[in-house]
Amino acid sequence: MLRIAFPAWTAAFSERADGDLRMSARTAAEPIEQVQARLLDELGVASIVVGRQVHGTDVIVADDALSGYRVAASEGDAVATTDAGVAAAVHVADCVPLAIGGPGAVAALHCGWRGLAGGIVAEGVRVLRELGVEGELQAAIGPGAGGCCYETGEEVREIFARYRASSGRLLDLKAVAATQLREAGVAAIEDPGLCTICDERYFSHRRNGAATGRQGGFAWLR
Repeated sequence: MLRIAFPAWTAAFSERADGDLRMSARTAAEPIEQVQARLLDELGVASIVVGRQVHGTDVIVADDALSGYRVAASEGDAVATTDAGVAAAVHVADCVPLAIGGPGAVAALHCGWRGLAGGIVAEGVRVLRELGVEGELQAAIGPGAGGCCYETGEEVREIFARYRASSGRLLDLKAVAATQLREAGVAAIEDPGLCTICDERYFSHRRNGAATGRQGGFAWLR
């Protein structure tokens, strides 16, 4: 588990290597219910909430007191919360997991190229401000497809031309996300620089196909 701690909140990203935090029942070494219980204990929260991800820009606000590892009833590629007992979560396997937080609220975002093109980063920041975060926001960019390996068609690279994040057929989604964060007013950005395609500690849809597992990205208040 890769952890990035900020003054008011924490982000964490699970790895493939330890075998205990896998997000897919098809590839898990133990029943998915045990994996989820282990995650709740590892993070020290009563509830983990993930949205029904569709590569969109909707943000789900998790504000109830239900416990356990839960998939929200509504579609959404980001989850935000003001509840210290809830971890906002996303599942990824090349898309970029992004955590944003500040005093009083946190959000976890699932950032594929469609979500980034649609404005999911700005929407995540907007929701956090609506939830009452008035101070400085910080962000953590988790393991995802890197500019070293992520090939796209020309039509996708053209969408992000203004970011100057392309090299040949390669597109750096994390560089796009970082620029969008800065444009949204987030100055403190942590990025360990991990690529899921070439780093075999992580699941990768590009490397292993659709049947691969999923990493988890989590954000929760202290």
